Amino acid sequence: MPDDELLGNHRQELRRGTVVLACLLALREPGYGYGLLKTLEAAGISSDGNTVYPLLRRLEERGLLQSEWNTDESRPRKFYTTTEAGDELATQLLTDVSDLTASLHSLNGRS
Repeated sequence: MPDDELLGNHRQELRRGTVVLACLLALREPGYGYGLLKTLEAAGISSDGNTVYPLLRRLEERGLLQSEWNTDESRPRKFYTTTEAGDELATQLLTDVSDLTASLHSLNGRS
């Protein structure tokens, strides 16, 4: 059995590849950075602000997210929402993840 550090490192690598998809899926409903971190954590995809905030900017620059400032409350927040292009990408990536999972289960079942 791998030691905790080795397992933790590999889990981190595995999850790192899913953060883009997780953000696109979670932001189908408008959300802001800190709220997104909490949503991801609750879903078992923990990340940190140093990863998520730059990712949100990159996804917006690529047209996969759109943002809007909400200044209704005492603390202004930038809310992000998945665009149509982002939703289409998320749908395809989710299919790809399902296909990869099926392939891995197939390999796991080999003798």
